[in-house]
Amino acid sequence: MLTNTLLYLRQRSSLSIGYLFAVSSILLGIWVAAIPQVKQRLNLTDATLGLTLLLAPLGALTGVALAPWFFKRVAVGNWMFYGSLFYCAAFILQVTAPGIPVLMVALFLTGLTGFLNGVSTNAMVDQLEQKLNRRLMSTSHGMYSLGGGISAGLASFFYWLQLSAVWQIGIVAMALATGLVLLRNDLLSHKVEITSDSRFKLPSGGVVGLSFICFVTFMGEGCVADWSALYLRESLNGTKAIAGIGFAGFSIAMALGRFNGDTLIPKIGNKKVVITGCLLAATGYLLAVSFASIPLAIAGFTLVGLGFSCVVPVLFSTATKVPGVSAVSGISAVATGGLMGFLAGPSLIGIISEKFSMAIGLSVIFILAVLAAVTAWKNRYLQNKTIASPQVNYPDQLL
Repeated sequence: MLTNTLLYLRQRSSLSIGYLFAVSSILLGIWVAAIPQVKQRLNLTDATLGLTLLLAPLGALTGVALAPWFFKRVAVGNWMFYGSLFYCAAFILQVTAPGIPVLMVALFLTGLTGFLNGVSTNAMVDQLEQKLNRRLMSTSHGMYSLGGGISAGLASFFYWLQLSAVWQIGIVAMALATGLVLLRNDLLSHKVEITSDSRFKLPSGGVVGLSFICFVTFMGEGCVADWSALYLRESLNGTKAIAGIGFAGFSIAMALGRFNGDTLIPKIGNKKVVITGCLLAATGYLLAVSFASIPLAIAGFTLVGLGFSCVVPVLFSTATKVPGVSAVSGISAVATGGLMGFLAGPSLIGIISEKFSMAIGLSVIFILAVLAAVTAWKNRYLQNKTIASPQVNYPDQLL
């Protein structure tokens, strides 16, 4: 893992893209920590806040329809730089919004910009993999996981310093924007053309299968983030100190799996990675809900993180290589499934938990993860052939 990751970080072309993945998750993490302050400052009720927050996924869904048209007209390299700067500005507006209308506009813009940023960076990673003949996708998503951990640490540190949310987002966004400016030439130098359809098209059956697997993966990840602490605290009577350990184990396993992914995926193969990953995640959920044991539940959530860690990177890589479908459209279709899962998962578990129990609610993800493994087994696009990941240096492109 260390050799592959160090090579990734030393190579300017991959480092610049990895930085964008980290920027996205750091900004999101600071925003999540700022939500209580924003709610209090604007005197929002729970219901009003919930409805207002829906503007972000609405913006992302708008990006689904716009992405093929947008990237037909805007160079991906240019958008990765300027779009990321705009993303920083949108989050500043989001946290400092003087009223609900401005907050709604800011949320819509972050959702739209975030989706377009995700499409462009994942498509560019695919191009770099082809150019360098090295696996980069899993490590890139590992950078996103790393950014999430950094944001959690920063938020805790800022609150320890008693800095307001406005100061927090201002400091972080300006620091990240400075990094973008320093990497400006590297980002703008990505002139590789990424083909895009001129209009939105309904995906084929095989792409729908990839989208379903992404739906289940994002749903499973979102449910651990939103419900693991409550499950340990309320269902298993854990202490406040223990409540967050389940998500911590999940996050660490996710990051470790992704940073190892670019080495392991070529050896195991795309299809086997997805099938095995979904089955491991299913086992993790089964372990978490089958025994009234806090240690086993924590182990289960950790196993979910390990299982799902490399699934999304493989899905996005596969989506760029579907015959007759542009890279932008393929990634958009798969990402849409993930977005739907991330939105629907927590609500679904909440409804089932209220009617039955949280254990039964989480068991739904176990069933879906098994179905995702079967879908991967049947999917014709998930071939075991993959780009090798030789430990080769590229002196002309290294820092």
